[in-house]
Amino acid sequence: MTAFAPDSLVLNRKLPLWYQVSQSLRASILGRAPEASLRLPTEEQLAAHYGVSVLTMRQALKELEEEGLISRHRRRGTFIEPGARRGAPRRLLGSIDAIVAQQSGERTTILAHGPTPVPGELAEYFPGVAEVVMYKRLRCDGESGEPTNWAENAVRPEVAARLDVADLERWPMTKVLRDAVGVRISRITDTVEARLADPPTAELLRVPLLSPILHYTGVTYDEAGRVVDVARIRYRGDRFSFSVTVDAE
Repeated sequence: MTAFAPDSLVLNRKLPLWYQVSQSLRASILGRAPEASLRLPTEEQLAAHYGVSVLTMRQALKELEEEGLISRHRRRGTFIEPGARRGAPRRLLGSIDAIVAQQSGERTTILAHGPTPVPGELAEYFPGVAEVVMYKRLRCDGESGEPTNWAENAVRPEVAARLDVADLERWPMTKVLRDAVGVRISRITDTVEARLADPPTAELLRVPLLSPILHYTGVTYDEAGRVVDVARIRYRGDRFSFSVTVDAE
């Protein structure tokens, strides 16, 4: 059996290496193709792939094992759990791969996409821009098919012109912008607030009107300091929570 091949990773030396590796591998696992192998490479092979020590790799795998995404068997190897899915809240320590991991592992349906005048509430992010390309997507649990969240992404037109919509059915927008379009992302700012489900959200997520949801806004900047994407995602309040860890040095 051929071992599962994880995505590559550019390490940020300001963040714990084990954390970055675990989040990158997590995103690869949750975003894998259905026919992909369940066997992971050995610890040594994974460590060489990511350019870290075996001890760092072992700590990263321990994190994924505790989450229930993988199982490790002496003499047999390490395997992806067939029913691997998102579980407990993940720690967000500031890496782009953490953002990708949060958004991976769900079945995505493109609801609509096309140019639209810049919405008034987003005008501050796109000064001098008359219209953006809006992408609307519904994400469902990979096993049950139950809707979990729906997203609107307002993307700068010249960036959207290089984007293949088909990529958004498999990968999160952040990964598509960085890896497929080639945007050099400098930072992402996140805001999460509690809201009540409006009629479109209640219908799409199959929840009662005015039930609690988590409203996430993510603003992505390129290396020139321009906003290239504003994501607004509505998460079912009964399925998601967010956790942030701040390390004191």
